[in-house]
Amino acid sequence: MTAPLIVTRDETLLDELLRLAAAAGVTPEVASDSGAALRSWNAAPLVLVGADLADETARLAPARRAAVHIVSWGAVPHEMFRTALAVGAESVTELPRSDTWLTETLTDLGDTAPSRSLVLGVVGGSGGAGATTFACALGQVAARTGHAVVVDCDPLGPGVDRVLGLETHDGFRWDALCQTTGRLSGRALREALPRRGALGVLSWYSGASGSLQAFAVREALSAASRGHDVVVVDLPRSGPPVVEEVMARCDLVLVVVVPTVAGVASAARLAAQLESRPQLRLVVRGSGIDARHLSRATGVPVIAEMTDQRGLAEAIDLGLGPVRSQRGQLGRAAADVLQRVGVMGRAA
Repeated sequence: MTAPLIVTRDETLLDELLRLAAAAGVTPEVASDSGAALRSWNAAPLVLVGADLADETARLAPARRAAVHIVSWGAVPHEMFRTALAVGAESVTELPRSDTWLTETLTDLGDTAPSRSLVLGVVGGSGGAGATTFACALGQVAARTGHAVVVDCDPLGPGVDRVLGLETHDGFRWDALCQTTGRLSGRALREALPRRGALGVLSWYSGASGSLQAFAVREALSAASRGHDVVVVDLPRSGPPVVEEVMARCDLVLVVVVPTVAGVASAARLAAQLESRPQLRLVVRGSGIDARHLSRATGVPVIAEMTDQRGLAEAIDLGLGPVRSQRGQLGRAAADVLQRVGVMGRAA
């Protein structure tokens, strides 16, 4: 990423802009005169011209471009708006009143991942169906080709970090994120989470009885989407209203169902409750009832089927995660789902 450009000789204004840039996780280029600024004027993704050099910059008539803003410490004189038109600035911004807006604008510069990631929700059609395990399998397989994260929205589940063998890795958990405020950079979140290679997790501290805070969930999911290619959300079967909001943000919700009479009956009830939510698909774990009958009973198409995987508990106990081989049942089912859904989040 090319650095944003700051054009000013005002030390007070510069100190404040550098502070905001540090908070956003970006390192700007600083030009103390307008002539020096012209060298980076076209290449910088964002140009912040101090009010002290705005007239000088306007006289040089730099090339018209987007994302130019005049920044002032304190009140802006009325004549500054005429100067802004001459420079081609999109706005005239006062600090510290606009600190939050400017921090968010700088934060977005650090997000170099694709702006549109694939967001998959995974929920158990019945208790013990293996939704968390499949969510982790999706994360492992997706991480082979890009940045992926598994987000744990089930405080009473086993913990996705535990299933993936990342429970001892340092990094942010929900407990820390619920104490933060403001906009999160996608890159900053990606680098702060416990991870192995391209796969990160957002979960709970072991033994903690946490709760989901709506503001933290919204910001974490937004940052995760900006910082990863694939976001997998492990959803509880029931929870606070924020879980419904998370589900609404998913491109596809996968219902993991066990093909037994009780499992299908439970999945059918869940599907009826979610009929107004994003598109649903069934992932069948085990054998016993034909996929066509499952679809007919639940009203939801089947996207993948798999039998029970041998050695699954051992792999998880060893901290290897559920997918040990591309030829295993979980790995093949996860790869099939990701291939059919596609990188743009279109439902199969």
